[in-house]
Amino acid sequence: MNRKWALILGGSSGLGLATAKKLAKHGFHIIVIHRDRRADLEAINSEFDEITSNGGLLKAFNVDALQKTKRNTVINDIIDTLPTGHKINVMAHSIAKGNLKPMYAEGEDTLTDQDLKITLEAMALSLYDWTKALIKADLFAADARIISFTSEGNSRSLANYAAVSVAKVALESLTRSIALEFAPLGIKANCIQAGITPTKSFEMIPGFQKNKADALKRNPNNRLTTPEDIANAVYLLTMDEAKWITGTVIKVDGGESLR
Repeated sequence: MNRKWALILGGSSGLGLATAKKLAKHGFHIIVIHRDRRADLEAINSEFDEITSNGGLLKAFNVDALQKTKRNTVINDIIDTLPTGHKINVMAHSIAKGNLKPMYAEGEDTLTDQDLKITLEAMALSLYDWTKALIKADLFAADARIISFTSEGNSRSLANYAAVSVAKVALESLTRSIALEFAPLGIKANCIQAGITPTKSFEMIPGFQKNKADALKRNPNNRLTTPEDIANAVYLLTMDEAKWITGTVIKVDGGESLR
């Protein structure tokens, strides 16, 4: 049995699901943590069937990955699930729970300190929480890869995106620090900066259609980034040849950020 396992945090849609499918095609067994409504599970399970069609194993947990007690329970279940000698080779962080309120708008709710904290916890600090918990449980393989996802909002100001921008900057900083401080354990950590990618999360951003049109104008390849583009980059970072790449932000946007 293939001994490689990938843990996807936020793997039922978007970049996380595309990553799970890509890695499964290349022989990884997949563990997915997601939080979805019961009404959506039939469609999600259909997507998961595609993952197992490659002959690998899939373990899915429909729980809140941000709750410490739930995280501990899932980790104990992972310990019971992994065959003897098996470890987590890849962890991809694709949790997209961010507040999209404006900082200023007449007659509308605006961004609060609590909104910022919730977004920061979900989209950035949870990366460290899961990394630390998996290390404590001795679940990472000797040459593990941790991959997080950021966006051009790390440096460009977009309306209604302030909370997510704060979280993305923090996520990148945490990724670099994880690469530095956990290097003695063989962990490599990198962040992929995706171009504008049409996902459910992107379409929740107020004014997303304008952002989409602007990205198309800027992209020299005349198309938007797809979840599969990002999943391809994730796979590249899991290869043996990428073991000297760590602590960096890699743009995967078809040149969109060039102008």
